[in-house]
Amino acid sequence: MKRLRIWSCLLVVVAATVLTGCAYIHTKTPFDSDLNETELGTKRGTADAHSVLWLVAWGDASYAAAAQNGDIRILKHADQETLTVLFGLYTRWRVIVYGD
Repeated sequence: MKRLRIWSCLLVVVAATVLTGCAYIHTKTPFDSDLNETELGTKRGTADAHSVLWLVAWGDASYAAAAQNGDIRILKHADQETLTVLFGLYTRWRVIVYGD
């Protein structure tokens, strides 16, 4: 019985280590090194790309597409947002740009 308890604890630790963040991940990261001095501007634009079942991908998550969608002529800052569900069965990449 003691051996079963040890193996169960070990299995839980390994599963928690390996499967962390596999069901749902939603992160947002800046593309800037001096955030305290960043001016965002008055406009915001986004562009997305998607992937399903690791087989099909579509979209244009480029800076140019995001700037065009937000009618931005001068880029001042950019962020990247990633949403992943169930080991990547569905993934969305989003670029968010700020400027004037």
